[in-house]
Amino acid sequence: MLISILLAIPVVVGLFMVMHSLIDRDFENPEVSNTKIADLVQPDEDIQLESTVAKPDKVEDPEEPPPEMQMMQIDLNMDTDIENSAPVASVEVNISTTGMSSGDGEYLPIVKVAPIYPRRAQSRGISGYCIVEYTVTTSGAIRDPQAVDCEPAGVFEKASVKAALKFKYKPRVVDGEPIEVAGVQNKFTYTLEQ
Repeated sequence: MLISILLAIPVVVGLFMVMHSLIDRDFENPEVSNTKIADLVQPDEDIQLESTVAKPDKVEDPEEPPPEMQMMQIDLNMDTDIENSAPVASVEVNISTTGMSSGDGEYLPIVKVAPIYPRRAQSRGISGYCIVEYTVTTSGAIRDPQAVDCEPAGVFEKASVKAALKFKYKPRVVDGEPIEVAGVQNKFTYTLEQ
C-alpha cells in the first residue's frame, strides 16, 4: 500500500502539471491574422409615415334577409380513396328500433355521422358490421351507447360508439312533452371495395 501511494503521488503531480501547461498555452495560429470586417453604414433616410390611409366605406345592412337555404341531403356512404391502389372503404348506416312499434316512434334522426374506418382493419382488409344500442334523450342527444353485436369482435366497436355519440335526433313527443326513447339500435356496416 505504501509503495502504491509513493508511486501515485508523482503521477498525480505530473498530470496536474501537464493539464496546467495545456490550459496556459496560447493556441493562436500565426498564419491567421486579425482582419477587420468592413463597417456597415446605413444611409440616412427620412421615414415617412402614412397616417392618412383611405379606409373602406362601411357596408350598409341589407334591407331584407337573404333567402332561406334548402336542406341538403347527405349520403352516408363513405367512399374515400386513400391511395390509387388502396381499397375504398364504405360504411353503411341503418336504423332500427326495438321495444317500440314503428307507429309510436316519432323521433327522427337529424344528424347521422359516418364512422371512421379503423386503419388497422382497413390495412388488413377486414370487413364487418357493428350494432350499437343507445337511448335518445329528451334533448335529442345520445346517451349510453353500447356495442351489442359486432362481427368480428374487437375491431369496429370503438369507431361505431364514437360515431353514434355524434348523432342528433328530434326527440319523441307525447302529449306535448319530449320523452326518452330507450333501445334504439343503429347498424354500421364496414365494407372494403376492391
